[in-house]
Amino acid sequence: MLSRTASNIYWMARNLERAENITRLLDVTHNMALMPNSKGGRQELLAPLTITGRLDQFHERHQQVSADALMDFFLFDELNEGSIYSCIQAARGNAHSVRDNLSSEAWESINTTWLELRHRRQKGISHQGVKGLLEWVKQRSHEFRGAAYGTMLHNNAFHFMRLGTFIERADNTARILRVKLEVMTSQRDNNQAIDFYQWNALLQSLGAYEAYHYSYTGGLSARNVTELLTLSAELPRSLRYCVGAIMNLLSAIEGNQGLAAKRLCAELHARLEYGQVEFILDFGLQNYLNDLLRRIHTIGDEIHRSYWEGA
Repeated sequence: MLSRTASNIYWMARNLERAENITRLLDVTHNMALMPNSKGGRQELLAPLTITGRLDQFHERHQQVSADALMDFFLFDELNEGSIYSCIQAARGNAHSVRDNLSSEAWESINTTWLELRHRRQKGISHQGVKGLLEWVKQRSHEFRGAAYGTMLHNNAFHFMRLGTFIERADNTARILRVKLEVMTSQRDNNQAIDFYQWNALLQSLGAYEAYHYSYTGGLSARNVTELLTLSAELPRSLRYCVGAIMNLLSAIEGNQGLAAKRLCAELHARLEYGQVEFILDFGLQNYLNDLLRRIHTIGDEIHRSYWEGA
């Protein structure tokens, strides 16, 4: 496979996953903003900007942080490369460049999503409501993933697509967990338990609410949330699951390239596979997540060097 083709497929998947991730985060932020007596309202609104690293860019065009300004910035702002509009536009451009490597169903799914998103942008948010738009984006992401998984050959093109998905997802999980932890910690009142709704919001932003209550009894706790989101071998958005998927996908790609990325990924997966939540909490979750993010970024850099920079 040409390195340019592999790169486009990889970034198509990363951009689509990024759009879904910000959708999930905005959905939770929107719900929290509607709650009466919500704690730390401004910090909740700042969380998506901090997680995505877009705070400075936001302040260049908006004087104050508000729910309306935040939604406008992340939904349809074409100058914001991290907006849903920009991510899906970029993903569609990537897909168009490698159309022959996609199934007709996968291509039609992403192309239709882009065309309808443009139409929805013209109508504006008020016409459809924020909640309806966010649910639509999530559903379109699921549809593309299902079409690709069910109709594409599971060859190198497919492996690079899934690789992009899980690299982006691992990065997102670590970022959300790190920033949400900072917000929740800052809202402690005399070292009392963190607010029940904050923990629910964190789980919902990662699609893990039902999984948590299936796996644990006795209510929400920092220990159990940390264990689920970092060490679970079954949760599709946990760090261990994502890193394991990356490791398996790198092994499935034909050829001798990517040896450094494979080694780094195997080392990180071993840390997670044999890790214990008590060690993470003793070490400090913030420090642990910072180290994980650094390792994930290094793996991403090695993938870039191995498969399309040096090819």
